[in-house]
Amino acid sequence: MDKVEILILRNLLYNEKYLRKVVPFIRADYFEDTHQKIVFEEILKFVQEYNQPSTKEVLCIEVEKRSDINDTSFQEITKLISYLDDVPTDFDWLVDTTEKWCRDRAIYLALMESIHIADGNDEKKNRDSIPTILSDALAVSFDTHIGHDYLLDYERRYELYHKKESRVEFDLEYFNKITKGGLPSKTLNIALAGTGVGKSLFMCHVASSVLLQGKNVLYITLEMAEEKIAERIDANLLNVPIQEITDLPKIMFENKVTNLAKKTQGTLIIKEYPTASAHSGHFKSLLNELALKKSFRPDIIFIDYLNICASSRYRGNLSVNSYSYIKAIAEELRGLAVEANVPIVSATQTTRSGYGSSDVELTDTSESFGLPATADLMFALISTEELENLGQIMVKQLKNRYNDPTVHKRFIVGIDRAKMRLYDCEQSAQDEVLDKGKDEEYTYEEQKPKKSFDGFKF
Repeated sequence: MDKVEILILRNLLYNEKYLRKVVPFIRADYFEDTHQKIVFEEILKFVQEYNQPSTKEVLCIEVEKRSDINDTSFQEITKLISYLDDVPTDFDWLVDTTEKWCRDRAIYLALMESIHIADGNDEKKNRDSIPTILSDALAVSFDTHIGHDYLLDYERRYELYHKKESRVEFDLEYFNKITKGGLPSKTLNIALAGTGVGKSLFMCHVASSVLLQGKNVLYITLEMAEEKIAERIDANLLNVPIQEITDLPKIMFENKVTNLAKKTQGTLIIKEYPTASAHSGHFKSLLNELALKKSFRPDIIFIDYLNICASSRYRGNLSVNSYSYIKAIAEELRGLAVEANVPIVSATQTTRSGYGSSDVELTDTSESFGLPATADLMFALISTEELENLGQIMVKQLKNRYNDPTVHKRFIVGIDRAKMRLYDCEQSAQDEVLDKGKDEEYTYEEQKPKKSFDGFKF
């Protein structure tokens, strides 16, 4: 008879503190022995119905009512129940032992299920679901946190307010201003722009700047080939116009890359997927594979771009509308950001009406308004003939969970399309844009509440 399982069943009957601590995390299928599984099911059923521990007498009566056991099984189960005596055990040791048992059983069952799927014996799941099954099993733990008590947890809340959050910084002043110092982890950040305005250029530039900070970058492309993305990043980091990269002698190219490698401890991985074929499940598998084979864990992920990803929820379902489909992709990618504990940066297209507009709004998001509802930061990249002649591009905040979006609602950044770079503009260019958008921006003084009798004269 398994000692750990018997110990668990005993304490579920006689130790109420232990019962309430562990019963939410124990599953009936963790018990390999069928009779032990039945006893646990009856204990759990009684607790859920009456909110108190069961007894040996109650278990015998309830087991007798079951129609899925024969007389022999009933005799074995009642014999098992008779062994469940009250034996005092150290609480902390008991909880730790139970947690380890639950984790070991979860991993074992996940491995068995994965083999079953790999052999093609599961009609509902395919091999893409194996990493998720295994990661869920490895994550089994007795989490004691069941909510934030507003009145009692004020100290922890105060510490959180004053804790410096880890962020991935930009090399662009105004992007750092609107995000309060960069992109925090577990977020989805979206650039909205028309075709050819500079969505990929923006992501390649930020990826290059993050690499120079010594951080690890994962760039997933579903639009262009890996080599094309690498070529754009070469233009940015090697300070060579993109049209002239192919003309560089091999020695010069090698020297530039070698010198670049000396400037950073980071790594940049570019992975290409066919358009509309990869979803968050594939990206999770890629992260697991990179961690196992290269010990690579990204600090930020770029996905170029969101609308041409697939959804793991609506695979093969062509009848779903674009609103639900794009919203599902956005939610899955934000879930990936939370799970991987990194910021994700992606992009989306404008509608036809927003393509030539000099004042893009959230309503100009193509295909689904569910995307801006899910994103943490969303901004438009706007290019007009006048801005293009000046070598500039306008950025307009559309949604911002990090800061007040009315502060620096619009600003200008310089753009060097030949070298795939963005750069800060002089303050005069910024002031000109801010003056044009003054009706939509507010200063601190304007936001301060006015006293009821301000301006009243006797």
